[in-house]
Amino acid sequence: MSKITFTPISYTGWNSLSYLLEEVTRLQAKKILVVTDPTLIEIGLTTKAIQPLVEANYDVELYSEVSAEPSLALAEKLVAFTRQHEFDMIIGIGGGSALDLSKIAGVLAFHEGLVEDYLNLTGTKKINNKGIPTILIPTTSGTGSEVTNIAVLALEKTKDVVTHDYLLADVAIIDPSLTISLPPKITAATGIDALTHAIEAYISKNASPVSDALAIQAIRLISQSIRIAVADGSNQEARTKMSYGSYLAGLAFFNAGVAGVHALAYPIGGQFHVAHGESNAVLLPYVMGYIRQSCEKRMKDIYEMMGFNTAYLSQEEASYCCVNELQKIVKDVNIPSTLQGFNIPKQALASLTKAALDQKRILARSPMTLMEEDIYTIYQSAYNGIITENKKSFL
Repeated sequence: MSKITFTPISYTGWNSLSYLLEEVTRLQAKKILVVTDPTLIEIGLTTKAIQPLVEANYDVELYSEVSAEPSLALAEKLVAFTRQHEFDMIIGIGGGSALDLSKIAGVLAFHEGLVEDYLNLTGTKKINNKGIPTILIPTTSGTGSEVTNIAVLALEKTKDVVTHDYLLADVAIIDPSLTISLPPKITAATGIDALTHAIEAYISKNASPVSDALAIQAIRLISQSIRIAVADGSNQEARTKMSYGSYLAGLAFFNAGVAGVHALAYPIGGQFHVAHGESNAVLLPYVMGYIRQSCEKRMKDIYEMMGFNTAYLSQEEASYCCVNELQKIVKDVNIPSTLQGFNIPKQALASLTKAALDQKRILARSPMTLMEEDIYTIYQSAYNGIITENKKSFL
């Protein structure tokens, strides 16, 4: 038995942004805060998105103090700003940072205390008020934030989340045309992030037939289009597949959860400010290689969904092939394949391991239990660029 949750309303497909005015009208908004990436304002994408609202005489205010890997301080500032004004809707336009901050502001601006009081690992306060309606519009194909109840914040040594079903958007608009201007580097990082969501959801201890169906299709779409999207960002078919794949991966991991890759990626982002997608990408082959024995059958499925014939391969053979293909994808989209490639020193592996151990909620979903020694070994493998396999019993 499992609980399955979805965002109330989602619009998907090319030019689905055209539904924004209709939804704002339906939700009876008057004064709207638009949280967006500053770069999107510069290139005119934000203006394009909200122009119909301005022409319809809605009171729209832009807020662009958004950065990659948003800090707790940024969230506190936005929540304080939202409290000072009488907004009745928040629209988030951008990557995962803008969307996560929008979700936090839409809910916590209507609660007492600080954002840190509601963090998953250390917070002491409970969320009990839905806040105001939110509409989330991703401009990347990666985080899946538009369909989850999680908002991620960077702390000093790791990351933590605010999570509650009240953080679910009232409306998600997934328009692939908004991703055309995305540079290759960000396309690659966010794309691998989405692929990681799908893979970890599929191998998660909390996987269900519903999350499996979402994850399988996401793996198929992303793995067979990410190279094209990175090489030719104007390719409409590739952008559309990546957009749908990211959306499905978000639904999959929201319902089944992520696991070891994310648990180990959070400290890299927290301590070295490596983009979340790149943190996932550099770790993905090493984590999957290490836990391979615990999910051979599922890794064979993944390899098949990536477009390969597995009819004449054993589960073991296919699982090895799967790890090799993950390494190849990361290389082909030009993301560094080792921690050294991100200038992470070897002496940092110990602090990364300690921080990763705190991600108990995420680690609990791994098909193989990962203890301190295991986590350190994976980081060491990612540092040296050599896949290491756990030879111990995984039962």
